[in-house]
Amino acid sequence: MEKIIMIIEKSKDHFGAYAENCDGIYAAGDSIEAVKMDTVEAIRLLKETKPEEQWPYLLKDDYTIEWKIDVPSFLEYYSNFMSLSGMEKMTGINQKQLSNYLNHKATPRKKQIDRIRNGIHRFAEELLSITL
Repeated sequence: MEKIIMIIEKSKDHFGAYAENCDGIYAAGDSIEAVKMDTVEAIRLLKETKPEEQWPYLLKDDYTIEWKIDVPSFLEYYSNFMSLSGMEKMTGINQKQLSNYLNHKATPRKKQIDRIRNGIHRFAEELLSITL
């Protein structure tokens, strides 16, 4: 199965996305969820309006979409759902430093990005293990 890698970034006005490894797929929206829905629509329109021989090779077989988002965009969007204090507890990164990433005052090194990703994944796994 092929994998389309979509990069999501926040601009002043909206979120935008583009395929890192597949030409011709672009999307935008007011939220990450809206960008994801617009991506699916962009792929549908691309397939509907072009003959199959003009489709990018990734779209010719089964594919999945992998979503990549930069740290500032992630922190901005998900701060509506969890505080920087909560993120500090998940990641072990001081909330002042997280705020610097959020406000583009600092750029996280790879080690910090890994800490954020691993903390979020641990939290998500914990949530998935709970039954209400």
